[in-house]
Amino acid sequence: MKDMRAQLEKLRTEAAECALIRDLATDKKKRELFAKLADHLAVLAEEVERAMTEMGTQDVAPDQRPRA
Repeated sequence: MKDMRAQLEKLRTEAAECALIRDLATDKKKRELFAKLADHLAVLAEEVERAMTEMGTQDVAPDQRPRA
């Protein structure tokens, strides 16, 4: 489970970084690209969290869940 937790945190961090780059980008195409990346990474994080829940791992803190 530590590997899944590490992957979950990594996905959340990368989603946040992509969102930051999106917000700072001045080029429209770059903003769109990083918006898509941020959204995709957030969905992946949700899937990992769901898998952890299904496997009986309830140790994901509510404040660590991705924000919609």
